[in-house]
Amino acid sequence: MELVKPDTYIDFMRVRKPVLGVSLVLVALSVISLFYPGPNFGIDFTGGTEIQLPFKGDVSSSEVRSALEAAGFSRPQVVAVGEAGAEYMIQVRESEVASSTQLSAVESGIKAAVSSELLGFSVSPSGDKVSLTFREDIDPTTLGAPFVSQGLAVRDAVRLGGGSREDFRYEVFLSGMADKVVASLTEALGERGPETPRRVEWVGPKAGAQLRSAGLQSLLYAIAFIMLYVAFRFDLRFAPGGVIAMLHDALITLGIFVLVRKEVNLTTVAALLAIIGYSINDTIVVYDRIRENISRHRKRTFIDIINLSTSQMLSRTLVTSMTTILSVVAFLFLGAGVLQDIAFALIVGVAVGTFSSVYIAAPTTEWIDRRFFRRSIAKQRAQAAA
Repeated sequence: MELVKPDTYIDFMRVRKPVLGVSLVLVALSVISLFYPGPNFGIDFTGGTEIQLPFKGDVSSSEVRSALEAAGFSRPQVVAVGEAGAEYMIQVRESEVASSTQLSAVESGIKAAVSSELLGFSVSPSGDKVSLTFREDIDPTTLGAPFVSQGLAVRDAVRLGGGSREDFRYEVFLSGMADKVVASLTEALGERGPETPRRVEWVGPKAGAQLRSAGLQSLLYAIAFIMLYVAFRFDLRFAPGGVIAMLHDALITLGIFVLVRKEVNLTTVAALLAIIGYSINDTIVVYDRIRENISRHRKRTFIDIINLSTSQMLSRTLVTSMTTILSVVAFLFLGAGVLQDIAFALIVGVAVGTFSSVYIAAPTTEWIDRRFFRRSIAKQRAQAAA
């Protein structure tokens, strides 16, 4: 299937300067958007709690969201799972059950209320379990009061181990963030309220920051290794164009995500990596044809060779891009929240990647060739003639 006739010749490079100017403006706006208004990071990167929650009656997502906002939860995300109104995936940005100030006050309260010396005080990563060690045996029921005085709900307090000194260990279980979500929705919705959560996942702020750093590093590593591959696969003058095109595609896609307030999470990083791979694949196909035509048409200028090569590969590029976009459009309209986000990113990335192969990678390579390589070749020829 050919959308463009084989003998078609289009002078793409004639309009490269104004097109590059528009691209620079878009990249600049994308970079600015990363600082203002800033990415809408998901709980993968900021920390939070995700709960898959079935309901007893038919409840709309707006009702669930309004109930959570009224209970003090910041920007809750509510996505229907399966049949709408029966079950939802709820994400809240809150993850810590108790603040460090509250826990410090609880520790001081326990030392004052319990006669035995407190040897150990530790909190689980999710914040809903506190482990304590005492020098002597105590009554577990006395441990609840210091927590309640700080506004923390205690579900249970139990003793662990046997009777030796090392076994005077206790655990206090607090109501977790999932319990607070369920309690708030039960109070707001009554008989239509939630049932027992099917799944609860928690990501702490520190873990979220580590995931955010790891996601950025994965993008940088991918770009660095692809640059090395292109440099060895062709030569050094081709590599910068491919890398600049990849950065162009990733930044514009991320900027659009920020401007439309899509959630940026690990799924977005996976989509950006896929976009980078698609972009460099399309660029290498064009580069390969440019290299073939350089040896075939030695008397033509490099700009003319780029136009010829891009025109020859235009049909293949359009067919591949359209097929890829059509394959993910269904996910955009029929998929759930996560699938819609990754489909949106892929559609934007494929469209931008197709554009960058023609108007970013190739013009950059032509500039590098004209600025650094043509002069050295001309100098070598002059020396040989002398």
